[in-house]
Amino acid sequence: MSLVTSDWLEKKLSQVKIIDCSWHMPQTNRNGFEEYKKQHIPNSIFFDLDKNSNQNTDLPHMLSDKNSWENIVSNMGIKNEDEIVVYDNSDVISSCRCWFNFIYFGHNSKLIHVLNGGLKKWIKENKVTTNDLTKTIKSNYKSNEKKELVKNKIEIDQNISKKEFDVIDARSRERFDGKVTEPRKSLRSGSIENSFCLPFSDIINIDGTFIANDKILEKFKSTKCDLNKNLIFSCGSGVTASVLALAYSLIDNKYMPTIYDGSWSEYGKY
Repeated sequence: MSLVTSDWLEKKLSQVKIIDCSWHMPQTNRNGFEEYKKQHIPNSIFFDLDKNSNQNTDLPHMLSDKNSWENIVSNMGIKNEDEIVVYDNSDVISSCRCWFNFIYFGHNSKLIHVLNGGLKKWIKENKVTTNDLTKTIKSNYKSNEKKELVKNKIEIDQNISKKEFDVIDARSRERFDGKVTEPRKSLRSGSIENSFCLPFSDIINIDGTFIANDKILEKFKSTKCDLNKNLIFSCGSGVTASVLALAYSLIDNKYMPTIYDGSWSEYGKY
């Protein structure tokens, strides 16, 4: 159960740990934490996608190391046995990246969910919000890295000839085809050789919810990728790749989400 509804969460507000992982593309001039301070779901804790990533690289949103992750989650007051719901108020469904991080670091995948429709749907349904900052008590969280859930550039390059897995790019078709400039400076336009394109926005409804599972399957089939191979997801910086990873896990419950962490921010460097 990777997705939960607003009605489900409303009944469990005091029984689960809630994370606000709102993150916005740089050109939007929006600040997730400032928005969180003004309005969020009760009991939610803010997760800063930029600060809680690897700070020793110029690549955005790269996974932190094991010790750093344990410290981050412990400071949020989250325990290994906790059930977690992540949401966002973002156009890029950034909660999915936080969902992926927890799975990568070994949290029970049955205990980590994304709120379908996020904060926008919650507010539209007139459910309660607050500006009270949630107090936390530090825990002693322990992680168990699943390094097989991440591919690096060497593996991506080797796979161009080996063709052991298929890479699906979550960026827009225009960016994938190299017809527009990249939003991040110093990156060339284009895509990874032999990769496939499925814009993450194609699987999201206007209200921010995921399309139905049968429609998700149709979208994946339309890419002409080989669904019998392991699928690796890429994007600009690992955020919307996680949206596709979650979507595919909805139609294949045996699939463990796997992404190219560097994504085009690494591969597209001049």
